[in-house]
Amino acid sequence: MDLILWRNGEAEEHEDDLRRRLSSKGRKQAARAAEWLLQRLPARFTLLSSPALRAHQTAQTLGSPIKVEQSLAPGATPKAIIDAAGWPESKGVVVVVAHQPDLGRALAQLFVLVQNPWII
Repeated sequence: MDLILWRNGEAEEHEDDLRRRLSSKGRKQAARAAEWLLQRLPARFTLLSSPALRAHQTAQTLGSPIKVEQSLAPGATPKAIIDAAGWPESKGVVVVVAHQPDLGRALAQLFVLVQNPWII
């Protein structure tokens, strides 16, 4: 499996964290990242998004069907992110759009798992 972890673009302020929209800068960030990704992604891939509006808006820039995963909401644990992606059993490419520092923690956990596969 190929796993891509993508942090949502910059968001506007809002009292409800899940309803924060991408800012103008965030929309540009997402569009640039999507353009780069689309040149490298296969025709078929799985796209997962946090339920947060900013993550969903970021994912939408890929123009592919999005599966919203509640477990990817801000504050997601590394295990929740890794499990949502189906690592390591999933076939093909999985793109996960979520949040920092959650994605960084999941990546750190993946490094540990890859170096020590008996931990699983």
